[in-house]
Amino acid sequence: MISQEIVARMAENVARIREQMDQAAREAGRDPADILLCAACKTRTVEEVRASADLPIDIFGENHVQELVEKYDAGAYNDKPAHFIGHLQTNKVNKVVGRAALIQSVDSVRLLDKIDHAAGAAGIKQEILVEVNIGGEASKSGVVGEAALWDLLDQATARDHVELRGLMAIPPADATESQTRAFFADMRKLLDHAREQYGVGLTILSMGMSGDFIAAIKEGANIVRIGTAIYGARDYSK
Repeated sequence: MISQEIVARMAENVARIREQMDQAAREAGRDPADILLCAACKTRTVEEVRASADLPIDIFGENHVQELVEKYDAGAYNDKPAHFIGHLQTNKVNKVVGRAALIQSVDSVRLLDKIDHAAGAAGIKQEILVEVNIGGEASKSGVVGEAALWDLLDQATARDHVELRGLMAIPPADATESQTRAFFADMRKLLDHAREQYGVGLTILSMGMSGDFIAAIKEGANIVRIGTAIYGARDYSK
């Protein structure tokens, strides 16, 4: 059972984040309604997520398959869409396809093929984003380099049971504010180029988290993934 104090704190946090999102959008000459708030709910309980689902959150983002399955099957998202935003192992694709409205973290042809096969078996078309390792970090997943990116985009647009919707990225954690802003600007350029190449259906740019979502919005993000600023610090001991 979630205390009313925790619920009130989450409500205050979401209201503040929404206000900051709206202001950043207006400063960039954008419509605040075009930007979606994805609550990154890794490690949060079913009860926490269910309580937050009544707040003005648009999407829930899950990093772990087990948590997506548990919360989706329990109805914790209150009929709001769930996205898979973490690294997805190919042997767990069947549990994600159909539950996740959008898989944001596709980074290889092998994973793409598994998703396409699972979606075909389920009789659906699975929406995806391609994850770009914009900082070229060895410790992170995502496509590295433009040649690999365009190859994967070519492959994605050729699949029958996959619908490519855009790009996702996480800049390096040790980047300065100006470097992070430049990474976001580069992502916007990549999306613009991809849309020219593959069509107007590529509309989604998912980037920006609790510490940098304002800069992300100013550079073109239309999904921001925010966890700690909504729910508080994570307890990894659970």
